[in-house]
Amino acid sequence: MNSARLVRGAVAAVLAAVLLTACSSDGENGVPRGWIRDKYTSNGGGWVDPDSTPPQVADAIHRHRAALDRASGDRSEFLRYGDDMVTVSPYGKGSLISIEDYRNGYHRHHQHLINWPSPDSQSFRGGGPGEGK
Repeated sequence: MNSARLVRGAVAAVLAAVLLTACSSDGENGVPRGWIRDKYTSNGGGWVDPDSTPPQVADAIHRHRAALDRASGDRSEFLRYGDDMVTVSPYGKGSLISIEDYRNGYHRHHQHLINWPSPDSQSFRGGGPGEGK
């Protein structure tokens, strides 16, 4: 009996991991997290490009995977990917890249995101998996 439970538990864990991976924001329309992680240097709170300006870094990210929306303000660049957003801000002579939940990022930077949908509206769907359901 215990081995049957272990098998069922292992199968459930594998299925959960597959579902979480499939629903993560690194999919077709999500933030290219893996690419950012590989290309830039982690500093514990985000990723750093020591030599490029925020517009240059945002351009590179957008070229790799096109954002749904893009905005600028206060020397920073903002890219929207479904339920997440990327903020590229000045950091020394370079840039700091941070990824956060769209709702949190929108509330933090809403003054620069004039034409972006409010995550608090009834019609906001995020653009991710299940959009329009």
